[in-house]
Amino acid sequence: MKGRPASFWQAFDASPVAVMLIWPAVIGLFAILLGHTDSVAAAPSPAKFFDDLRESVSIPLPPEYAIHRDGSVTLRICFNWSCARRQAMTFTPDDIALLKRQMAVCPGTSLHDRLQHVRIGVWQMELLAQKYQPLLANDLPVNAYEAGIAGRTDCVDNASNSTTYLHILRDIGELAGWAVSSPRVRSRFDLTAVHWTAVIIDMETGMPWSVDSWYRPNGHLPMVMPLRSWIDKKKGWEPPFQDLNSVPHSIDELCNTQPLGTLAPGAAVFQ
Repeated sequence: MKGRPASFWQAFDASPVAVMLIWPAVIGLFAILLGHTDSVAAAPSPAKFFDDLRESVSIPLPPEYAIHRDGSVTLRICFNWSCARRQAMTFTPDDIALLKRQMAVCPGTSLHDRLQHVRIGVWQMELLAQKYQPLLANDLPVNAYEAGIAGRTDCVDNASNSTTYLHILRDIGELAGWAVSSPRVRSRFDLTAVHWTAVIIDMETGMPWSVDSWYRPNGHLPMVMPLRSWIDKKKGWEPPFQDLNSVPHSIDELCNTQPLGTLAPGAAVFQ
């Protein structure tokens, strides 16, 4: 079982566009309230940053993070299925600078390149989380063969973490043209098939897109597709979405925005 939905998210599920419209006002309010601190953006309840072992949950956790004036980011991630374990970590200014350099390799304005830009961002965030919590390297695709493995993630973990990563990417200026919505669920009443995903909304068209990290291990590119197709249980590795979800050797092949071989030495290679 990947996680059971609850009524808390139902109002958000009904209208992702409404969330998109309301969210900027919420962020603005937090910016005002936090103006006297060393953070330029934050999610509520920072005391929870220090939670560790907790009871499992059946719906994704809301984001908890703070972006500090020196460029570092403190955030909470969760793992071990249904957020049974939660951990605070801080990405350094150098970590965030590297993230931005990797994302800058895919600057194209086509929908394809914009989606690849998002995929790279989530991938890089997962690698940073793994840097500070090496157990995440034990994660396997979906939930196969990982029962009892420390560092495993299910769809509740992935939707929680990916939504947090997307909020941070937005707030550091790396999600131009996208809004971040609440996680969405499918097969709500099937306890063996219920599944959650993170969601972004294309500001140009209003179309919501699934950003689903569950199908691949931590530290790999997530799957993206229109949310309606995700709800219909389409597969990201099959037509017509296989090109959007390719896993090439390097970023330049993924984005196709510059000639091959022009990346600087040491550029990221996909796992």
